[in-house]
Amino acid sequence: MQPHRCISSMKRQHGMRLDDRIVLYLQMAGLYHLARLNESWFRLDKPLDVAYHLGLPIDGQYVSGCLTDFSRFIEGSRPPWVWFEELLGVLPPANCIDKFIVKCTWFEETFSDLSQGADDETVRRYARAYIMMLLSTQLFGDKSGTCLHIRWLPYVARLEDMGQYSWGSAALSWLYRCMCRVANRNVVKLAGPLQLLQSWIFWRFPGFRPDGYDVFHWPLAWRWGGYQPSLSNKGPRVANWRLRIDLLQLGDFLWMLYSLAEVVQVVHPEILDPRHMTLWRATTALIYFAVIEWHPVDRVLPQFGGVQGRPRATLNIDFLMSKDGRGRDRWFPLSLQSWHMHWSDRAQHVLQFDIVPDPGPSHEYLDWWYQHGRRFLSPELLLGDPRRAAIPAQVIERVPGRRPEMDQLPDVLENRRVARRQCVGTRSSQREWIWLEEAIDVMERRGGDVGGELGGLVDEVESEVVPEVVVGGTRVQEEVVTGMTGDPMMVIAVEMGSGTLGAQVVIVEEVAVGE
Repeated sequence: MQPHRCISSMKRQHGMRLDDRIVLYLQMAGLYHLARLNESWFRLDKPLDVAYHLGLPIDGQYVSGCLTDFSRFIEGSRPPWVWFEELLGVLPPANCIDKFIVKCTWFEETFSDLSQGADDETVRRYARAYIMMLLSTQLFGDKSGTCLHIRWLPYVARLEDMGQYSWGSAALSWLYRCMCRVANRNVVKLAGPLQLLQSWIFWRFPGFRPDGYDVFHWPLAWRWGGYQPSLSNKGPRVANWRLRIDLLQLGDFLWMLYSLAEVVQVVHPEILDPRHMTLWRATTALIYFAVIEWHPVDRVLPQFGGVQGRPRATLNIDFLMSKDGRGRDRWFPLSLQSWHMHWSDRAQHVLQFDIVPDPGPSHEYLDWWYQHGRRFLSPELLLGDPRRAAIPAQVIERVPGRRPEMDQLPDVLENRRVARRQCVGTRSSQREWIWLEEAIDVMERRGGDVGGELGGLVDEVESEVVPEVVVGGTRVQEEVVTGMTGDPMMVIAVEMGSGTLGAQVVIVEEVAVGE
């Protein structure tokens, strides 16, 4: 990883000065430590790391809702741009707006300086603008780093309530998703809270740290404030870093980093609140609007003083990986309800395991890893087969410890098209309706949201709603609609999970009007 790629979005926020008069609102939102970090970092895996490195709260409500259709889903809200002007006191010019995105340069020019003698409402407007920029550039930035989405309006509308949210888990969810995307060979840029990733690397891998940064600060990422990597080094940097990673030994990674005396001395007491610390060991969903990621803390037990046994099978959430909020806007706590409930029940999924004097991987884990893992990134020409490596004596002597109990969730595979194909047709004759098949194909070729467009198709036609009935034990809803051919037909929607009419599975059966 090249550190200079991690600082471009940080420079963008530096154009808005942190005025003392808006500090109160940043403290209420739980974002003050992040804002302080911004003041020093402009040069430049897990909730546990987010708390320590960025000083963000972990416990709290999920960061979710809708993206743009505020007046439809949120009581007391306004249409997007009406609400924008009401909350910030001014509208951007047309050349600074692209649908629901505003150029960051406009925010910098409009809210760069808070005049002396400004009244309370003006201070609140500047606080809202600063928080929207802080969230959009430091925590949830995209690859461009030049635009800001207005999804934050419902949050900054209630500045006093912003401290109720789990900004740490949301930031980690977005970082996980961005790292998954950049693993695609066709993706060349990495987005997300990269200052967190950079600081995590420097703290966990002592051999990768820059020289001369030995003074500890809070939050921990502040230690690297002012770091500016040299770009003069030529040569095969990727090959060099791969080789350095391949040559790492067991002692080259710090598991129990935050127990060091130097760290304990600078940690803010709020981070050590039991309600936050407990969630560091919770296996639950991490939520950032439509982005859902899983927190597999059972795979990093040595970080909490435990022994890492052979890992369980990884949860497959390929279906969720396709969800990013594009298409028709939704109220995500409802459309992805089961995963939001996981976070609501987070306290029930905290892992319990033995704390040992010598945390680390067990003999069982390394034996499994040597057989199935791919330890080396460099070509085999440079390094040998990892399965030939001997298990160190200290690992053989390590007591296995108690294996934590946890619920095993079912995989969520990406098989939407298969499910739709199976459900197209009639229950009685199994005849396929060509118009629905063709509509699905056209929508998929356009790259649109098939479920959303089918739902819109049903919503837009004139229909006569028939009361809900139960067919074969499955709750369904029936509507008589006019199809694309002009013929009347009965649309029967099966409710699956959090789906609604037309959102997940649609079954069509022809009937005569009035039957």
